[in-house]
Amino acid sequence: MPNNKRPAKGPSAQPNRRSATPAKPAKAAKPVEADPDELAQNLVDLALEITEREGPDAATLTARQEELAVLVRRMLRRKHDDVLYGAIEVAKYTDPDCCRLLRERVEEEAATYHVRDDETELEIDAFMIPLFVHSTGGLVQDDVFRDDADFDALMDSFRQSGLASAATRIVLVRHLYDLDAVDRIRYSHLQEMLREAAQALRSRKLVATPAIEASMRPWIGGDYEPEDEAMELRFLLGFALKPADDPFYKVPSGEAASDAYFEGRMARYRMWAGSVSPLLQRCLSRHPAEIELNFLYQDLFYGAKEQGVGELSMLATLAEVNQKLEDQQRPPDRIKAVVAPLEANGEPVLRINLYPLDGGAPLATVDKPLDLAAHLEAELEDLCDALGTVGLDGVLLARGFDAAGEPEDAEPYLSA
Repeated sequence: MPNNKRPAKGPSAQPNRRSATPAKPAKAAKPVEADPDELAQNLVDLALEITEREGPDAATLTARQEELAVLVRRMLRRKHDDVLYGAIEVAKYTDPDCCRLLRERVEEEAATYHVRDDETELEIDAFMIPLFVHSTGGLVQDDVFRDDADFDALMDSFRQSGLASAATRIVLVRHLYDLDAVDRIRYSHLQEMLREAAQALRSRKLVATPAIEASMRPWIGGDYEPEDEAMELRFLLGFALKPADDPFYKVPSGEAASDAYFEGRMARYRMWAGSVSPLLQRCLSRHPAEIELNFLYQDLFYGAKEQGVGELSMLATLAEVNQKLEDQQRPPDRIKAVVAPLEANGEPVLRINLYPLDGGAPLATVDKPLDLAAHLEAELEDLCDALGTVGLDGVLLARGFDAAGEPEDAEPYLSA
């Protein structure tokens, strides 16, 4: 941050009376900026200390967590995005738990901003709703959010459906984002968007929002012919400004009470999605009856992005599996799938081998990329559950595959 203080005065320097030119004052030394790699490693070391602490002293652990949050906020204020992305990349190859903790902390801090309004502390969050839009010919960007009344009704629907408290002010960005535009929003850019949104929601005058406007990029791709069946991933982006201590958003303590809280929120969200679909269809197309919407769950900015990317990856994997099954020219119920984690070409994947029921070598193989920091068990469960919808005879989990492609220690997968 710039130092606006006047430099402290040192001893008075008496000019040399025999010299015609007064001595020049010494220039203040510039503060030395820490090396980005060192800053990134500091974040990783702190996150690793938190995740590896066994039987932690509660006070010490809380202090370390707060220290990590402070460091992340400092990097965001200074727009050191490369330090944050670099730290997450280093953590990915250091320890999966450490990477998850660090990434979650960075993403949560980037998607949240605190501001004071008189004596009240306010919090503003950037949230997104991922949705898949099915249509013939694809969406037309110029047709999206063309009607003022429909757009206003969409914004009001969050409070009316109980997804937000009465004290919450919500604004949606009048733009439907594609994945490319979401990918281009870096951590500090999102913080700038939050500041602009907070100022706009608290002001009675029109406020310039250059960061938000810069995020509203034209869609990439999607050049469908009028008769093409299209499935497009899109995101609704909004900002929610609320009192930081709003009890509506406080998760109760205790496992049963916490589960009930989230189940209630999920039920309200499903009701909202069902009731708002006709309105959102009108907002997105001049021919609303000709499009179909599939909602994913509302989350903070990066959680919603992860949902959308994960679902898109899963759909691509299932499409490849279905194509392999079609190539075999045999009913899916005469084929079984075996799934195992392994490394392929130096990258972790979940491999799916398809086998005939009467035994023999694998008929086909499909690899699904795996994030190094992903929860392996959760990824395996999601993939096996998805494969269960294809109509196969069964799905098995294995420890790996031998050189001939035979599964090692395969067991039938039983859905939870």
